[in-house]
Amino acid sequence: MEWTLGPLTLRAYGVMIALGLLAGAALAAHEARRRGLNPDLIWDALPWAVVGGVVGARLWHILTPSASLRMQGITTYYYLTHPLDAIAVWKGGLGLPGVVIGGALALWLYARKRKMDFRLWLDLVAPGLALGQAIGRWGNYFNQELYGRPTNLPWKLYIEPPYRMPGYEQVAYYHPLFAYEMLWNLFNMALLLYLARRWAKRLLPGDLFLVYLAVYGFGRFWLEFLRLDISPVAGINVNQTLMAVVSVGAALTLYLRHRRARAQRDAAPPTEERPRPKKRRKKRKKS
Repeated sequence: MEWTLGPLTLRAYGVMIALGLLAGAALAAHEARRRGLNPDLIWDALPWAVVGGVVGARLWHILTPSASLRMQGITTYYYLTHPLDAIAVWKGGLGLPGVVIGGALALWLYARKRKMDFRLWLDLVAPGLALGQAIGRWGNYFNQELYGRPTNLPWKLYIEPPYRMPGYEQVAYYHPLFAYEMLWNLFNMALLLYLARRWAKRLLPGDLFLVYLAVYGFGRFWLEFLRLDISPVAGINVNQTLMAVVSVGAALTLYLRHRRARAQRDAAPPTEERPRPKKRRKKRKKS
């Protein structure tokens, strides 16, 4: 779906991605303000994150083309020999793992330039990243992509014939997989905002981002079982495998760093409280 405004053409996919970016940045700026930090730094870092995220997302898509694209002859080699198609992000094809990797690398460079704690930046953007994903997934709806297996459930999604997978040309209704992931991302965002407020004193720098990775990876792993158009690499679903590794790795890292922090607190010698000096009363002069 697209809209023409004079010489300008707006595609629904790009509009939803842009709305997701702005909403995510606004939430991150709100979280920065709530912590007493300058929210303008978030907007200053946004171009860095956008460039890094888009480049990373497109590279991930190019390196891990889906099964349907491979059947059409669109492989990694095809993209390497057709550079104009490789940069045509407006046609779809942005891999979420690449968004996180590329965006995180760009934020690391920005935080290093500003001499700020990179882990703090990750915590600030984690809820906004989940929100941006939730909104951006609606771009898949307009592109009629990222749908699941056939279904007759009441919330089934109709897919037009040109967008149906090979072998499913006569099947009309599918799981709205993009909507499932959208709801999971909203849950992840709500959980992160709750933890940031309820457990603020117990969280270590970088904890919120680790929770984001663990929760998103867990949900995405199970949703991949419903996906028809997987990205096979060496015979395995690379996205599902990566999500499993990331989710378990993030959860394990979160557990180990808190166990180490607790052990360090227990091993620390108790601090003796010094008695407070008594206040001397001033003697009143006799008149």
